Amino acid sequence: MLKKIVFFDIDGTLLDHEKKLPASTKKAIKDLQDKGVFVAIATGRAPFMFEPLREELGIDSFVSFNGQFVVFENEVVYRNPLPRAELTRIHQQAENEQKAMVFMNDKTMKASVKGCERVTEALGTLRFPYPECSPEFYQENDIYQALLFTTVEEDQQIIHEYDDLHFIRWHEFSTDVLPAGGSKAEGIKRFIERTDFRMEDVYAFGDGLNDIEMLGTVGHGIAMGNALDEVKKHAEFVTKNVDDSGILYGLKHMGLL
Repeated sequence: MLKKIVFFDIDGTLLDHEKKLPASTKKAIKDLQDKGVFVAIATGRAPFMFEPLREELGIDSFVSFNGQFVVFENEVVYRNPLPRAELTRIHQQAENEQKAMVFMNDKTMKASVKGCERVTEALGTLRFPYPECSPEFYQENDIYQALLFTTVEEDQQIIHEYDDLHFIRWHEFSTDVLPAGGSKAEGIKRFIERTDFRMEDVYAFGDGLNDIEMLGTVGHGIAMGNALDEVKKHAEFVTKNVDDSGILYGLKHMGLL
């Protein structure tokens, strides 16, 4: 029998709106693993931002930075850093327009400016403090994802100028900045290339705009009940809300538990 694998988004999928792991979800993950189903994470977060969750769930494989940094059983199998020239250009534009940025690698994140309220608010929703300020951090390190702190209206004046970058909004005041073509779906493809899984045996759960490509690419895409309507359109099945045992319900519906 061919082995199945399930990728789980974190925020709004594994974690509820209070950033807590529901007891039913934790048990469902353990039951999956006991049945021999491989479990992995697919998230926009940096690896250092969900290490405690991986330890709690016993997960050592993940797609992070929306597909730019992929790990299989604690071994890095794919890296896709942002082009430094484009980072320099967008950072200069952000500076000129008094917009903040945050630059992230697999170990840490640094802010381009101090004391920006938008940074405080957006990262606060993830329960992370304001990063140390280091405007030149991206010049000395591979950056897999940046955050640009703009509104939707402000985005329209910026994103069309960068053909080599991809932008995904995740907060009222923040947009993920990725290499062009970057997505969780692409990260999962790279994962599959390095393992013996087949795409038709891949399941994925998600709720956000950065999950759309993933849900449409894997063999079985499941949207959370709390997912955006646009996300649900791309799913094979819509399960219950994250805080209503949505993971357990979805796994049972798909015949995995």
